[in-house]
Amino acid sequence: MTTINSQNIDYKTVVDVAKGEKVNIGPKARKLIVKTRDALEKEVKLGSVIYGVTTGFGMFKNKSISGDEVRQLQRNLILSHSVGVGKPFEKKVVRAMMFLMANYLSKGHSGVRLLVVRTLVEMLNKGVHPIIPEKGSVGSSGDLAPSAHLILVMIGEGEAEFRGQIMTGRVAMHKAKIKIVELEAKEGLALINNTSAMTANAVLAIEDVTNLVNIADICGSLSSEALRATLNAFSELIHDIKPHPGQIEVAKRMRYLLTGSKTLDTTKVQDQYSIRCIPQIHGAVRGALNYATEVVNIEANSVTDNPLIFFDKDDNTVVLSGGNFHGESVAMAMDTLGMAICEIANISDRRIASLLDPANSNGLPAFLVEKGGLNSGMMILQYATAALVSENKILAHPAVVDSIPTSANVEDLVSMGTISARKAREIIENVKNVLAIELMVAAQAIDFRLKSGFTLGQKTNQIFKMIRTVVPFFATDSIYYPYTKKLVELINSNNFAIILNYD
Repeated sequence: MTTINSQNIDYKTVVDVAKGEKVNIGPKARKLIVKTRDALEKEVKLGSVIYGVTTGFGMFKNKSISGDEVRQLQRNLILSHSVGVGKPFEKKVVRAMMFLMANYLSKGHSGVRLLVVRTLVEMLNKGVHPIIPEKGSVGSSGDLAPSAHLILVMIGEGEAEFRGQIMTGRVAMHKAKIKIVELEAKEGLALINNTSAMTANAVLAIEDVTNLVNIADICGSLSSEALRATLNAFSELIHDIKPHPGQIEVAKRMRYLLTGSKTLDTTKVQDQYSIRCIPQIHGAVRGALNYATEVVNIEANSVTDNPLIFFDKDDNTVVLSGGNFHGESVAMAMDTLGMAICEIANISDRRIASLLDPANSNGLPAFLVEKGGLNSGMMILQYATAALVSENKILAHPAVVDSIPTSANVEDLVSMGTISARKAREIIENVKNVLAIELMVAAQAIDFRLKSGFTLGQKTNQIFKMIRTVVPFFATDSIYYPYTKKLVELINSNNFAIILNYD
């Protein structure tokens, strides 16, 4: 059980809830929510001009809204902003969105009723998952369209998944025994002015890349064995005089993984860049991952709606309009992460190409098959990786540098952060498949080395045996794609983690 209680969380907490962990609201958070709501209601009664509460939205910010229209204003906001298109977000993205919303609303600056936050948490805990189209957000004023689709279900509209079935929001709430909410002053605005969709996708991207940078090192070590590389390029002496932390970490890991190998060539002067520069390239990706992780952790703890409510030193209410809903930080981080993880696939594809090419493989048969000609061997696996890395290069174009003004030019520079996060995750899926293919190809090459009497290091031998639990040696041509899928499943399982444990 995860408790929301105004404490700092990290992306791992969000991932846990996304995967099904339940949530409750702690006493500190409840107190803050109630205090801020009471203050907002007093301001409304006093007739204070508050954006989105007693005024319209966007270019209608100067249109006054009467007291008896406040509820209709909030409902209309949700209905009119539910304009998403495309396939629905997967369930774990939706759950992450709901948790992120509940978390920022609990910080005591949004002014929603405790009922609203409790309802979000109850939907999470009972498994009412709104159907949210993945496209339609420009990333400011927040993730408007995705968030509106989420809140549709809370007000008894839209669609939701409940116990494996798609149904109307009203039916899903009824079956789960959750009361429909009638939104009051500011609540609709507070629920959609946020960065929940981009941040939900970002936390899941961070989780995947944290695993993939380790898998990349594993692939690099196995390919190094298969190509009979030299350890020289991983020497501490080299990396201590270019002390990027990620580079030093990867070089240390390569030495660890290759310890005890009798396959490596101790007489070789140097290898191609895709082996020799593994620490420099994989290490740079780790640097980008650290930056993106820091940004996402900050965003997960941020209050991202507008306007915001504060209390001065005399406990007087202060309502301020700002732009915390703007997703620029997440957008830049996800564009950076997307570009960085592309390099993991690029270097992997080059190692695969070397393993298959007899001119570069240090004695291995062409395309890793004994009877070439009759058999194509693993030739076309590299065609697949070439296609994936080429697609990644298109997806790596940064979304954040593009902006199309909205709301009659009031919202004149937007972040496109949700696009950045979505495409980063698409790149990640391509990278998983490239690394899966490298594991398959490297294992095939290792078998030829073992037949020639060579022996692997202790850790690379463990890696090899783990691969061989799901993929056989191919003496002749075979249908390879089912094995690629199995290796992707192995990558996702995180079973390789035990091999990477070292002091």
